[in-house]
Amino acid sequence: MMWSAIYLQDDSSGVTSQLVDGSIDVPKIDWKALGSINVLIAGALVLLVVASLARHTRWIDGVYRWFTIATAAVAGGVAMWRWDAARDLARDPGAVSNAIKVDGFSVFVTVLLTGIVIIGALIVDDYLRREDLHGPEVFVLMLLSASGGVIMASANDLIVLFLGLEILSIALYVLAGSHVRKAESQEAALKYFVLGGFSSAVFLYGIALTYGATGSTNLSDIANYLGSNVIFGNGLLLAGIALLLVGLGFKIAAVPFHMWAPDVYQGSPSPIAGFMAAGAKVAGFAALLRVLLTAMATQSLDWRPVVWVLAVGSMVVGAVLAAAQTDVKRLMAYSSISHAGFILIGLQAASTDGTSGALFYLFAYSFIVLGSFAVISVVGRLGDSNHSLTDYRGLGRRAPALAIMFTLFLLGQAGIPATSGFMAKFGVIRAAVDVRSYAIAIIAMFASVVGAFAYLRIIVSMFMADDDGVEAVAATGDGYVVAWGTRVAIFVTAGATLFFGVAPQLLVNFAADALLR
Repeated sequence: MMWSAIYLQDDSSGVTSQLVDGSIDVPKIDWKALGSINVLIAGALVLLVVASLARHTRWIDGVYRWFTIATAAVAGGVAMWRWDAARDLARDPGAVSNAIKVDGFSVFVTVLLTGIVIIGALIVDDYLRREDLHGPEVFVLMLLSASGGVIMASANDLIVLFLGLEILSIALYVLAGSHVRKAESQEAALKYFVLGGFSSAVFLYGIALTYGATGSTNLSDIANYLGSNVIFGNGLLLAGIALLLVGLGFKIAAVPFHMWAPDVYQGSPSPIAGFMAAGAKVAGFAALLRVLLTAMATQSLDWRPVVWVLAVGSMVVGAVLAAAQTDVKRLMAYSSISHAGFILIGLQAASTDGTSGALFYLFAYSFIVLGSFAVISVVGRLGDSNHSLTDYRGLGRRAPALAIMFTLFLLGQAGIPATSGFMAKFGVIRAAVDVRSYAIAIIAMFASVVGAFAYLRIIVSMFMADDDGVEAVAATGDGYVVAWGTRVAIFVTAGATLFFGVAPQLLVNFAADALLR
């Protein structure tokens, strides 16, 4: 069969493809819109190739760190370079046949994710040196994981969103097992992989059902279809939304999809657990916000009650079980579940204040949790195994600066005034009150009180308990050595926690300008 040209018209998007002599004329790609994603992926590939060809020496480990930091900084700079233009792209058709959306929302998330990579690289490098682990693999996976998160935040199509989700997840599975000499790390990676694969399958089935109900996987087309058609038998659509919520609920560790978090946090290397707690939650919530508030906005009466239940369950279960933990890393895992519930309050409000409050919370929480795990990594010492509450007894006398910093991060998570955590919780609760969701606002305040008890247990152990750990630390000969990279990370995260708690307006404006349009 011979042909010269066949034109295929897609009525839903207006995109025309030309089939000439058996070849497809692909859509025009806006490479500027993909700049941050390309930088992160290219940086990871360059680092992997160069490291495989170079002979390992003592100084090359430092090169890995600095190259990762530089790559993340360039990616963040590329995103900020497009900030003014991105905010004016409300009517822009999007990049790559409207499958990628570069707007204020995606720029905000990209800047946050690249900041997480920079701080994470500082902590990880010191950890790898202490544990005598060498190689660029961890840094490569961090860059690739961040690229997956950026794709999720920029995705305007469910298929692209799934691609970003898998890039993010597969890298995190390997990172969880990156301490090759610890059986706990390998076990954490296996658990994360099995449950993560199951959630990805559920998410993919949700995409299929959504496509069956709307005839498209493009978020803009789904929104247009739902806004211009009245669906009477919407069981297929509701099932699709439910499965999408399940798949993304796993990534944000919301109850009842939280089962993996305590074991994975406990078994993973401490800096990786911090990177996971910040990066995966930011990417998961970015996808959840974009899907529900862009494509499913007209169905908010259907999904808001479900999000309400997820928020309440996450806040209550996370706070109560955190108070019962004796392992600090497991406590932080349940704490992250509770924080996911607070962020879901902003989503449940389905308002501009709720969205900006959720973004503010994500930014504040990311810095607090990275700083927390930086301290936990130091206290864990060689072997990264000293994470019981008893290991923190008397820390205020043995390492007062370290204890004070950890206290600041714990108070920030508890939502104490003058910290960014207080402003974050205040923002989402106020958004709930504005839409008359009084019940969830009251539950959130009670959950904050219960959660504060868990953090106070650690503070009391550090400053008021008997100092019976001095002999143990002295006997090991490997006391609390805070390398300069970790020290910088702790001071930066502590500074952000205080600055955005005392003067939050800059971050408030940044989040408000990043609203979905």
